[in-house]
Amino acid sequence: MTHPAILPDGRYARQTLFEPIGEAGQEKLGAASVLIVGCGALGTVQASTLVRAGVGSIRICDRDYIELNNLQRQVLFDEQDIEQNLPKAVAAANKLSRVNSSVRVEPMVTDVNFKNIARLAEGCDLILDGTDNFETRYLINDFAIKEGVPWIYGAVIGATGLVMPILPGKTPCLRCVFENAPPAEMSPTCDTAGVIGPAVNVVASMQAVEAMKVLTGCDDDVIRKLISIDVWSGRVVQLGVTKPEDADGCICCDRRQFEYLQGEAGSFTTTLCGRNAVQISSPQISSSLSHTDDTNLEAIAQKLEQVASGDVKRSDYLVRAVVGEYELTIFKDGRSIIKGTKNADEARSVYAKYIGS
Repeated sequence: MTHPAILPDGRYARQTLFEPIGEAGQEKLGAASVLIVGCGALGTVQASTLVRAGVGSIRICDRDYIELNNLQRQVLFDEQDIEQNLPKAVAAANKLSRVNSSVRVEPMVTDVNFKNIARLAEGCDLILDGTDNFETRYLINDFAIKEGVPWIYGAVIGATGLVMPILPGKTPCLRCVFENAPPAEMSPTCDTAGVIGPAVNVVASMQAVEAMKVLTGCDDDVIRKLISIDVWSGRVVQLGVTKPEDADGCICCDRRQFEYLQGEAGSFTTTLCGRNAVQISSPQISSSLSHTDDTNLEAIAQKLEQVASGDVKRSDYLVRAVVGEYELTIFKDGRSIIKGTKNADEARSVYAKYIGS
């Protein structure tokens, strides 16, 4: 029996007319589950596209809140979301529930790390990269290769972007291509190079279409190359990718060393792209807030009221205050974002001074 949404006047009618998808592919999309890691520029486009396409279940993980400069490229948010002090994952889920109520959208206000990625990805058929740093991408790559879960890498800066589908056991993985992250001082960021919305939209849309190929069982149609796109010049190049030529092969998919997944690599502080801010989620900090609930957040808010410049903002998900030259945001899961510095040591010092070590 044909599903009502697939009928000629149904929600997915034009999509099912596309022969590679058809009714059978639409049914597969409806039964699929996707994890989106990061709900900023890339993640909002990915989520919007897949919800509209009828992917049955989407889990959105993001550690951050919405700021005015996000609205230039993060398509699910508006000024009201900022006024309501909403985390990105929650605001995105609210919007998407009004786009397609038949899709289950689960917002997770959390930092994806080696301790929780297995739980967050449980039951997911594919992972989409909406992040802005190599550390999280290497973590996703470790998990995906170890568990055999396909994922789609994506990155964008300025007017250029990269996309690469990764099918464990069938294609090279991210560390086959980028064995190590480039030094921070050699890598352009949103701070130094900026980013334009059209580049984001193109890269995220490419990621979404590769995801749809995988989810509908069209693995043979997946572009098994690194796609480089420059929307300003119109240049699109598909680069062949291969495994390392040395005898030991890839540290991840050949040697099966999952150093990011095991917590042996990476850090507990993260400088946030384009934000002049540092996220802190060290064991010392999160242990004191491991059972944080609304009452704990209220206690933190009361403490910050004694030193804050202006009102302390509260929601069920976070507390935010301006203290001197810094803006402190403390989340329910125990993380904090210290805005006003890119120095991890300085950020930890600010946290210890105003919240406690």
